[in-house]
Parts: sequence; C-alpha cells; structure tokens
Amino acid sequence: MLPDAKLEQVLRRHDELAAQLAAPSIARERFAQMSKEFAELEPVVEGIRSYRALRQEIDDLETLAAGDDREMREMAETELAEAKARLPEQERNVQLLLLPKDADDERNAILEVRAGTGGDEASLFAAALFRMYQRYAAIKGWRFETLSLSETDLGGIKEASATISGRGVFARLKFESGVHRVQRVPETEASGRIHTSAATVAVLPEAEEVDIKIEDKDLRIDVYRSQGAGGQHVNTTDSAVRITHIPTGIAVAQQTEKSQHKNKAKAMTLLRARLYEIERSARDAARAADRKGQVGSGDRSERIRTYNFPQGRVTDHRIGLTLYKIDKVIAGEALDEVIDPLIAEDQAARLAAAEAA
Repeated sequence: MLPDAKLEQVLRRHDELAAQLAAPSIARERFAQMSKEFAELEPVVEGIRSYRALRQEIDDLETLAAGDDREMREMAETELAEAKARLPEQERNVQLLLLPKDADDERNAILEVRAGTGGDEASLFAAALFRMYQRYAAIKGWRFETLSLSETDLGGIKEASATISGRGVFARLKFESGVHRVQRVPETEASGRIHTSAATVAVLPEAEEVDIKIEDKDLRIDVYRSQGAGGQHVNTTDSAVRITHIPTGIAVAQQTEKSQHKNKAKAMTLLRARLYEIERSARDAARAADRKGQVGSGDRSERIRTYNFPQGRVTDHRIGLTLYKIDKVIAGEALDEVIDPLIAEDQAARLAAAEAA
C-alpha cells in the first residue's frame, strides 16, 4: 500500500501552486518556475486520484459483499475481484510517477555517431545507424538537424552529429549511448565470411547558455576551408570552424554550413553539450553504485547491442533482449521495441532502489 502521507504531501503542494498561480501579483520569473512545477505534478496528481478512487471503490464493494442481500453480495464479489486485480497496476503507476525525475529527460539531444573498429565496414555501419536515428526521429515527429558529417568515398561516415528536438527526446534516446556491434558479410567479401565491426553512439542532453558558462578567454577558434570526402573543396572560403575549449582540451569542428557564423553557432551547441555532459557525469558519480544495477551508465566504451544480419537478429546485451526483426529496427520502425524494455528495466531498478532505501 502506498504511504498516504507522501500522497497528501503531493496533493497539498499541487493545491498550493494552483492558489499561488492564481494570484495577480506574482512575478513573471516566479510564475514561469511555478508553472513548470505545476505541469510536472499534474500527471502525478491524476494518478493519485485514480488510485484513491479505486481504493474507495474496493472499500464500498467490500461493504456490499458483506451485506445480507444475496444477489447484491454476488454482484459485489465479482466486481470486487476485478477491482482488486487492477490495484497492483495502479499502485505501480503511482510509484513510477513519484520517482525522482531525471532533470534532463525533457531536453533535446545531441547525437554523435563514430565509426569504430572494422575499416570501411565500420563506416558503412555508422552511416546505417545515423540513418536509423534520423528515421526514428521522423516517426516520432521530432526535428533532426545534422550538425556535422564526415563521409567516406564508399558512402559511409567517419563521424556525424545531429541535434534532435522534440518532446522527451533525451528520455527515450539516452540508453543508446555505447558501442553498437554489427556482424554481416560485406559486399566486397568474395568468400562470404562474416565480419564484425563496430560504431560508437553518444547521446548528450542539449545544454542552454544558462546551463554552461563558457568564457571567451577559454576558447581558441580556428577557421579553415571546408572539405568533402576525398579532399574535394566544398567551397573556397574559410567558413569551417574549429573551437577548442582550452581548460578541458575538448575540440569541436563544424563545416556543414557555408556561413562561418552558422558553423560557429553549431560548434558552440556541440561544445556546450559535451561540457554539460562532463558536469552531468560528475553529478552522477555519487550514484555510481546504484547505476551499476540499472540499464547502463551511458559509457561510450560499453558494448550494448549487436546487429547480426545473417541471423536477422538484434540483441541488447544489457537486458538480454533479442528481436528477430533487424530490418525493421535498422529502419527505425521497431526501435521502440528495444527502447521500451530498456526504460521499463531502468524504472524497475529505480523502484527497487527506492523501496530498499
């Protein structure tokens, strides 16, 4: 049974916010802050009310089932069994709603894909992954904007990055960070041998300027001419930008735009995301022991998934999930069938940790 004191605390806070938001004299900044908290509490309050309504229904049916009217008693007993069967799911729903939220879940995301071991085959696989996320974003109605793209002559990519914008993007994509491995027969392989190669995916929460303060003195900005695959000049002006954050040594480069100003803006977006991820990782360090029992740490060196084309299967090693629909996963159509169990596993681990605390 859920603790009534905790539920009452949430309901009281919701009522307090409603009253304060209705006050005519509230400051704009305070109004925005409280509106955000109020909106976050709305689904929690709705869940609590549904749970309490079901508990009240069970109490009423138990009273009827204990009465003298035989016909009424039999009807109540049937409905009581059905209501009690719904109770565990309602309780779990409220427990999940009460779990502390990842503050970054509602943020947009920066996606980075890099070819790993495996030469040309790795770069072709990296390109396939990048397209998978692009299609998945389209299915979700998210905006997908390429930030950088370093292609190979064969149509693969050495590395690519993009911003993905929409509701709850980071919440759904954050478990994609890590090493993705592919097993297949390359088109250039005459003997039909299966090759294994890999690509690295990183999903970072997009950071705003207010999240990360970057001093101009800490930046070294270099400009140069954009170049395409094979060394062809994309244009003949110094529009490409490389920004190095001197204190950390992090360097980002952008050359997809013809405008140096636009390339610089994209480079700063990527740099802020990487610096924010460093801060985020530092905050998470205190919870490192808990995270080991969860779906994954988001470590880019962690092998998380294998795509085996000869067997038509995709296996996520963190939760032991195997799907025999590799074409639909790579097309982005069945990626939810991997992501949903990952989210469920993470929720279960956090629930267990909360109950043990």
